[in-house]
Amino acid sequence: MTPLFIILLFLALTSAQDTDDVTEEIAKANEGTIGNRLEDGDIMPETSRNAHSCTATGCKWPKSGRYVRVPIAIASSFSRSERTAIIRTLLTFYRSTCIRFLWRRTQREFLYFYPGTGCWSFLGRRVGRGQAISLQHGRCFSTRTIQHEVLHALGFHHEHRRSDRDSYIQILTNNIKPGKLNEFKKASTNNLGVPYDLNSIMHYGNYYFTRNGRQTIIAKGNPRLRLGTATSMTRNDIALVNQLYQCSV
Repeated sequence: MTPLFIILLFLALTSAQDTDDVTEEIAKANEGTIGNRLEDGDIMPETSRNAHSCTATGCKWPKSGRYVRVPIAIASSFSRSERTAIIRTLLTFYRSTCIRFLWRRTQREFLYFYPGTGCWSFLGRRVGRGQAISLQHGRCFSTRTIQHEVLHALGFHHEHRRSDRDSYIQILTNNIKPGKLNEFKKASTNNLGVPYDLNSIMHYGNYYFTRNGRQTIIAKGNPRLRLGTATSMTRNDIALVNQLYQCSV
């Protein structure tokens, strides 16, 4: 076993508290100035590429043999418990995907976890350079939130933007905040043969970007279904990772 895996396994014994709603957790952390710079609530803009069509835009992390090895660095300014939460969450990808995280040495492309303002990530691999994942002190350390941001970094967008979403959800545009309608537009996605997932950890909640306290998204089959409450990656979230990166697990 690699030294990183041993450390991950050891730290996995430490548990962390999850909040009630992943999208609300992220939204509250990103309120204010940083929120105005982000797309889709928690993606730092760079290009117009889409999560599920990552294969066409070069934002996948490279695979060598059976594994996709993603170099990481974690800022020393995190507390021990915050650092533990990050590493413990990275371990969850080992259980069901071919994603493997290793400490960065001299690699130019790597994920840098640091205590910035809000919870956010870039979308997919940034070719030829490192990329930040911001996890604000005391705000972004539930397993679901860290998984959510890491999935963005691996190349995945929010579930509600899938090309087939109109068969499953309704967007209530009259309830969306001014200037935020673009966050709800469909994208031309390659859904990799994986079903739409109302329970996905990447799905917006019912009230995300509401202007009046009313729902902005409802499930067509069950308008009372609460969205955005996943506590960890679902089977379909995992399937998307494995399909995109051609994992055999």
